[in-house]
Amino acid sequence: MTRIALCQLPVSADPKTNLERVRDALGRAASRGATLAVFPEAMLTRFGKEIAESAEPIDGPFVTAVADAARAHEIAVVLGTFESGDPDGDGRVHNTTVALDRCGRLRAAYRKIHLFDSFGARESDLVAPGETPVVVELEGLRLGLITCYDVRFPELARALVDQGADAFVVIAAWSAGPMKEEHWATLVRARAIENTMWTIAVGQAPDPEARDGFGVGRSMLVDPLGVVRADLGPRGAVQVVEIDPAETDRVRATLPCLSHRRPDIYRSVRNAEVGRS
Repeated sequence: MTRIALCQLPVSADPKTNLERVRDALGRAASRGATLAVFPEAMLTRFGKEIAESAEPIDGPFVTAVADAARAHEIAVVLGTFESGDPDGDGRVHNTTVALDRCGRLRAAYRKIHLFDSFGARESDLVAPGETPVVVELEGLRLGLITCYDVRFPELARALVDQGADAFVVIAAWSAGPMKEEHWATLVRARAIENTMWTIAVGQAPDPEARDGFGVGRSMLVDPLGVVRADLGPRGAVQVVEIDPAETDRVRATLPCLSHRRPDIYRSVRNAEVGRS
């Protein structure tokens, strides 16, 4: 069993406030026996035009302080931040997920591939897209990293399976709106069901002082059959859950859909479509 803390926190515009919230949550998670803590997307600061001002290198003060806390509590961490560096020379930053081991060492950085240019939002005005799917091993699990809008793209999840992921971590600052919360819950379960995969999904809790609509909560643990084992609802919370990796093997023995895939046919159809274009 792996004990995982779902750290559903509100996110302030002030990085110092957010850092204190992360430190407090790590202390609570460790005291309850968790060996991995998962935090939402964009824990450094709230989304907005000012994110470039707050963005830091991965080895900057915010992630360094989180790494120190991880080491002090001997707990691994997955957490979202904004990474500076102006990758395209146009003032944009990366929306980056960092994975730290229990010694505070950086094990992986995933830069969000699919940017939220939907429902009237334009994340790509502020954020440059990443290009590489990432799987990282933490606490005996090979975690495929997915950030918010990414969860709408099943091909990314399947690419992570092909890279050897045995669980998904989905972190989000999911925005409110008509049907949006329903989409979140459905998409998280769908990625778990179609890949017979444990899925750890952690979103921002609503910030009562903000009116931008980011953060609906609803952090969840979903098992490989799509059963919701935990749902944190809309308010801030730190809840420790358990994953049994052997459950994946049991489910796949009954439902071996991954082994029934026909990539030979998918490729031939795609090649034929390209030939007709």
